[in-house]
Amino acid sequence: MELPEHLSIELLQQGVYDNIALSAAATGRIEHNRAYLEEVLKDGKTHYGINTGFGSLCNVMIGDHELEQLQENLVCSHACGMGDEVPDEIVRLMLLLKVHGLSQGYSGVRTQIVQRLAEFYNKGILPVVYELGSLGASGDLAPLAHLCLPLFGKGEVRYKGVKMPAAEALKAEGLEPIALAAKEGLALLNGTQFMSAYTTWSLMRSKQLLEWADVIGAMSADAFYAKNEPFQHPIHRVRPHKGQIATAQRILQLLEGSEIQRLHKAQVQDPYSFRCMPQVHGASKDLADTVTNVVEIEINSVTDNPIVFHDEGAIMSGGNFHGQPLALHADFLAIAMAEIGNISERRTYLLVSGQRGLPPFLAPNAGLNSGFMIAQYTAAAIVSQNKQYCTPASVDSIVSSNGQEDHVSMGANAATKLRRVVKNVQRVLAIELLTAAQGLELRRPHKSSPAIEKVFEELRKVASFMPEDNVLHDKLVAAERFLDRNP
Repeated sequence: MELPEHLSIELLQQGVYDNIALSAAATGRIEHNRAYLEEVLKDGKTHYGINTGFGSLCNVMIGDHELEQLQENLVCSHACGMGDEVPDEIVRLMLLLKVHGLSQGYSGVRTQIVQRLAEFYNKGILPVVYELGSLGASGDLAPLAHLCLPLFGKGEVRYKGVKMPAAEALKAEGLEPIALAAKEGLALLNGTQFMSAYTTWSLMRSKQLLEWADVIGAMSADAFYAKNEPFQHPIHRVRPHKGQIATAQRILQLLEGSEIQRLHKAQVQDPYSFRCMPQVHGASKDLADTVTNVVEIEINSVTDNPIVFHDEGAIMSGGNFHGQPLALHADFLAIAMAEIGNISERRTYLLVSGQRGLPPFLAPNAGLNSGFMIAQYTAAAIVSQNKQYCTPASVDSIVSSNGQEDHVSMGANAATKLRRVVKNVQRVLAIELLTAAQGLELRRPHKSSPAIEKVFEELRKVASFMPEDNVLHDKLVAAERFLDRNP
């Protein structure tokens, strides 16, 4: 499929980009831009990173006969990442976003470089990249260096599920290494595709989990005999935040036709974790919308340096690689999603508290059985860890490159810990889902709504009712995987 002119989170969520190709328009832009750069190089003038050293070495001139070696040296010297290997799904996103960024036609690279990265994506040649090494400015230097080493046959890749030297994978696919030309190493390393890929993945997952939070919250509401009054429209009409209104409407829809909702409720009102779902879930949805706008701008932008403006006859050095927009919004999204985990754990706590006719810890024979007692402990431990991860990375900076790079975004750290928060929220929601299903079953013969009962039935195919204690871990993992699907 040809990459469109504009990537959207919605299309990425749909997974439409199994194979990618450059459009004729993109190829034309790239080639025209490269031709301009090659003409400029004949003028004998100094151009940062093209015929000079890098960072604080920007004043060191490099001879014409060494320009290709300069670019390869750059990639090799910057390939110094450490830590955990980046998951394959993030590496694929990095490749996709790098291809799209270079396709804007302002990076001065040759078409064959962009096409080769697209081939890596299509053929499943996934470079081995490491999480640690980017300060979120000057581009994601170390991670992108590892991403691009295989272009000229260096580094490692994961190919057909096996980790191997890049040269072996290239040989298996009949691909020859490509020597880098002037400017190309710098264009490949400068850019925000590492933190963009992590933030994009987390945003897509967050949107899915925000939908699940409403479904699971509605199931918990019926299991706890909560009222639907807090979701009625007049309440939200007079405080019309978009996400709040949408959440209230969604929960009302989910509870429509519930037999349990028609039962008499003795309480005057419910605890906040039930009553305030529209306000809490809705605020996180509104924040996700804001982050979507920022991320879509970012992944459709030119973020390397210097930028080759063939249409304006200039090569300009600036700071589009600085990850401040992503750093701030990755931190914001982590906080917003952590709150979804926080309120979910509180609902779990109430469901196991032995209130409103439910047995303590949802154990049919409480005492002999501990039921979901320690499942709530697990949820509490996870939400506590998320609070620690929510210390913002974006308020930090550290001087690097002999002071030339004196303010950095730490966007890479913000983005990688965001993913940990999102994965943790999925685990907390999975615990609530199992707990709510146990509570709902204990309410029989009364039933919830058709929508909730359908989810309940699907869940029971992978995680059964727990009449007596057994190893709960397996059910928790099954519920976590259950939430991989769309609600």
